[in-house]
Amino acid sequence: MAIVTGGGRGIGAAVAEGLAAEGAAVIVSDLGVELDGAGGGAGPAAEVVGRIQSAGGTARADQTDVSDFAATEELIRSASVEYGRLDIVVNVAGIVRDRMIFNMTEEDWDAVIGVHLKGTFNTSRHAAAFWREHAGGEYRLINFTSGAGLYGAPSQPNYAAAKMGIVGLTLSCANALRKYGVTSNCIGPIATTRMTLGIAGGKARNRYDPSDERMSPRNVVPPVVYLASEQSGWINRRILGAGNGRISLFSNHEIEREIVSSSGVWDNETAFREIEGAFKSAMESPNPFDRPRE
Repeated sequence: MAIVTGGGRGIGAAVAEGLAAEGAAVIVSDLGVELDGAGGGAGPAAEVVGRIQSAGGTARADQTDVSDFAATEELIRSASVEYGRLDIVVNVAGIVRDRMIFNMTEEDWDAVIGVHLKGTFNTSRHAAAFWREHAGGEYRLINFTSGAGLYGAPSQPNYAAAKMGIVGLTLSCANALRKYGVTSNCIGPIATTRMTLGIAGGKARNRYDPSDERMSPRNVVPPVVYLASEQSGWINRRILGAGNGRISLFSNHEIEREIVSSSGVWDNETAFREIEGAFKSAMESPNPFDRPRE
């Protein structure tokens, strides 16, 4: 049994349908809001459920606000009661309110952090409590990060911070919950969605063309379904890239280079010299957001 937040459109919808096609009962949770979080409606989740049911699968729609701690607790509780189990939680729900850091309002910051980071915490926290109480299963927590966070999108400081926060949360859950039968991993997708259509063309590394099947949300689904399967129990605490014809394994953070003082202490002059001598040549890693300095 799986819960997919943000399951009414784009990648979330593709994931919900992909899991259902493999036999999972799926709760498609989506508020049906606009990209910036405004509005809302039952239509998107209901449409996905209709497609799943027409294909012979099992699903129901849900409109929980994932930024609401108590509401997500009820979502987890009702799902586990209804199906007698909770195997998989996939956190895809998100909104965007793009601004450069010097133009960002507190409201735009809080709204994006609230849906992405707090929303992922809320569902993860309540699912973790259930899994701890029912230790010994094969449970899967799959959270969505983004290249915007992994590389630092300049016009998305709120979104980038939330997505990197999700990575830290995912790693923490991986370390805390493995003994209860839970694996916790991230997916970094590349796909054409409502969120990416606004950055089509230009200097973007990936061309977000709706007609390109390589960039379809469906092309993100196979590694998600794999992580959701019992077969994936060996992989934990990692980030997988998915989309554009590629499935990638990101390295976890590790020390790249290190300088060590023979005395155990540093003075400024020596530290300046050694930092530049040892670290400067390591600063040449390409970044998709690199731009010439004005």
